[in-house]
Amino acid sequence: MVLLVCRRRPLFRNSQNLKNCLIQQSSSHSLAHLYIMITPKVFADFQNADAEKRLRLNCIGTIEDLANQSIELQDGQLLTLYSEDLEVDGVVQFSEEEKLWVAAIDWERIRQVEDLVVQAQV
Repeated sequence: MVLLVCRRRPLFRNSQNLKNCLIQQSSSHSLAHLYIMITPKVFADFQNADAEKRLRLNCIGTIEDLANQSIELQDGQLLTLYSEDLEVDGVVQFSEEEKLWVAAIDWERIRQVEDLVVQAQV
């Protein structure tokens, strides 16, 4: 049995570390295939939106998370953005007007998150 505890921040520094851990765990139990889709989780200041209501991805917490996870932003990239007890999925765009990266989000889909405990039978 594997117990993963997530506390608002990524449990692993990057998705490859998580994949390697899960693949190593599964290979010892004869699982044939393991498919994982991971959307990087990055800090964002929900009070730092542009005129189009997109979150600016230029605060220090965002920059640190991007660097720690070796993420290079690209148009159309999917991210999960979090702050305190909130998170939302967003799509990265480059703002030509402000010359910085932003994330388009659906403000109606912001979710309240609690500490998650995921228990998997392996």
